[in-house]
Amino acid sequence: MTARPRQIKPELEHEYARSPELGYEHPSDVGFVRCLSHGFPTPLARWHYHDEYELHLITSTSGKVFVGDWIGQFQPGHLVLTGPRLPHNWVSMDMPDGGVAERDLVIQFNHDPLVQAAATIPELGEVLPLLERAKHGIEFFGLGERGAAHWHRVKGTRGLRRFTAFCEFLCDLAASTDYRLLSNVQLQSDDDDTSLDRIDAVVMRLTENLAQPISASDIATELGMSESSFSRFFRRATGNTFTDFVNRVRINRACQLLMESDRLITHICYEVGFNNVANFNRRFLEIKGMTPSDFRKQSEKRFSGASV
Repeated sequence: MTARPRQIKPELEHEYARSPELGYEHPSDVGFVRCLSHGFPTPLARWHYHDEYELHLITSTSGKVFVGDWIGQFQPGHLVLTGPRLPHNWVSMDMPDGGVAERDLVIQFNHDPLVQAAATIPELGEVLPLLERAKHGIEFFGLGERGAAHWHRVKGTRGLRRFTAFCEFLCDLAASTDYRLLSNVQLQSDDDDTSLDRIDAVVMRLTENLAQPISASDIATELGMSESSFSRFFRRATGNTFTDFVNRVRINRACQLLMESDRLITHICYEVGFNNVANFNRRFLEIKGMTPSDFRKQSEKRFSGASV
């Protein structure tokens, strides 16, 4: 008997799979903002992604959460905003016999209508930085109880009142300063388009040539800057030193390979640009809080929520 291939990539969630029997609101009943609540276990809990943003509030149980290449813990009150096509899953580890009737309160919404509206309604522009941060996944702290109240107000309304309630929720999230970004490398915004272009070029070069040695002095020379000026410029634009940024880019690529391939860890180490395994393991532990082998073992659990 042929063994079933091991799942290593997230599942794309299609509209046709969003049955009202699973808790989804029917598209004809709602507009831009869609609410969803479900318990656990459920076929909805699996390693997946979709085209919408998703606000996800946990109301019961605790366990492990997987967002992109980030692995962490959750408990009731855990509130996360994920951006379009960012894979995610929540796996409860303390579920009582028979499961729970409600574990997740969810709101989904699309990118284009909100951004297009912000182009003509200046007040909506306040939410754009929030949407940019959501590319990494955002965990908010201290907003669980308020988030649940917001969700129920959105769920209990339709039409313009629903959109108004949704905007109030977004307003709280956009104003929050107690949060953390979860996945990938953060590129902070810079008002100078030329500076952004230069940083984008540097980042592109790094990501496309991970295995090649590259130094701050080499790039500074190419940009016609002194090394010290380039270092200050780079840190101001990205929030990281050049060395830290390179390490993070390489570790993030390593996480992807650990999650989506069966390559040996030693091979991954050299493929992403580290010249010895000990340094790779040390940097990985510093950035991810676990060893590469532990990360691979933990990441396997992102599929374990799919049972009914």
